[in-house]
Amino acid sequence: MFSTPFILSFALILSIPLLFFVAPKILPPKHLQISLPDEIDDLALFRQATLASADHHHRRHHGAVSRLTVKPKVAFLFLTNTDLHFAPLWDRFFEGNEALFNVYVHADPSQSPPSAAAAAKGKSAFDGRFIASKRTERASPTLISAARRLLATALLDDPMNYHFALVSQRCIPLHSFHFTYNTLVSPPKTSAASNSIRPELTQFKEPVSYIEILSGEPQLWDRYTARGESTMLPEVPFERFRVGSQFFVLTRKHALLVIRDRRLWRKFKLPCLNTDSCYPEEHYFPTLLSMEDPNGCSQYTLTRVNWTDSIGGHPRTYKAPEISADLIYSLRESNSSYSYLFARKFSPDCLDPLMEIADKVIFKD
Repeated sequence: MFSTPFILSFALILSIPLLFFVAPKILPPKHLQISLPDEIDDLALFRQATLASADHHHRRHHGAVSRLTVKPKVAFLFLTNTDLHFAPLWDRFFEGNEALFNVYVHADPSQSPPSAAAAAKGKSAFDGRFIASKRTERASPTLISAARRLLATALLDDPMNYHFALVSQRCIPLHSFHFTYNTLVSPPKTSAASNSIRPELTQFKEPVSYIEILSGEPQLWDRYTARGESTMLPEVPFERFRVGSQFFVLTRKHALLVIRDRRLWRKFKLPCLNTDSCYPEEHYFPTLLSMEDPNGCSQYTLTRVNWTDSIGGHPRTYKAPEISADLIYSLRESNSSYSYLFARKFSPDCLDPLMEIADKVIFKD
């Protein structure tokens, strides 16, 4: 008969493969997850914003509120976890257009408080615009929650917010405010040449959401199965799964759609087993809008990102010596008839050279 120590040793050897298989399912996820109290807080905010929007819609259509007696506003939603180094540039961008925009900032409370007002000399568009925020982490559902929190806050704060531009602290504008505003509030115009390249871009009759929606990207299956091969079913079959840029511009209709969603959110907030392929913030919004209203989306982003020489999944970061008029002109260019409105990613030392060319280059259309 086998001795007890031998049996125990043999059992331990057999259990090692099983441990590798089971451990990812029982150990805490590597990325930051959303706590139940935070989820409850968010749901209360989303419900409040939804009810307020419904009330405003009812009053408008029953004469209690005049119909668009003022122009619609663009809500600029800054998702940040570090100092807002480019606040002075954005303030120059916003200057003189206070009736056409609002600013909202979600700053990670675990980081040092952004000093936008201090960075922007004198009065700043960022003064007092920091919303109640929660901790965030890249490649986790917390970034989705932060974006939804910004959308809900903007919807609740001002009923005239009709367009919602999500940008980062390392993002800069590439055009004047009026060029940007007119592009966002007007339907995109497509030429015959652009239609031959992207036949789905027909002449829109109303403003659309500018969000990148891609279905044929490499490693799409790995991204889809990051939580498990069948975890996304039945709500999100693989053929409906999409990816895209983390940053976008949504219409009010789509902002409401996002904060009302519960069905897809239950899937995308689940922890990932394969963290190398898990980027919920790049998956949730394109998938949701593609499933709910693909014809109301441009399918492309207005934020230019350079993935050449990317490091650790981060795009190329421009440095101060690279800042020039030629760089701004090149960043505006796209493969179609539209122009990029924003660009990232820029290091903090770019502020001074950007301010030097702001009026003569960036804001001169």
